[in-house]
Amino acid sequence: MLFRSAVEKAKKHPGLMPQVFFICLGMGGAFVYLLRLAKAPYVTWNKTQNPEPWNKLDPTYQYKFFAITTDYKNLKKDGPDF
Repeated sequence: MLFRSAVEKAKKHPGLMPQVFFICLGMGGAFVYLLRLAKAPYVTWNKTQNPEPWNKLDPTYQYKFFAITTDYKNLKKDGPDF
């Protein structure tokens, strides 16, 4: 019912179609990015099995989405293993 009324209004006002398209595109992109953040290896969902998952990451793991100046391939681990 809601979709049918939206299609009818879109037929009456075709200039709104690009706006609806870009709003849906933005919402979809935000959802995909949140899904990517939730599945990161340093996020813990079960604290009983793996309370500190960030300790198991390799020092060459790229934490940032886009690193401009840091070369993660040549990093050495500074701290001790726990």
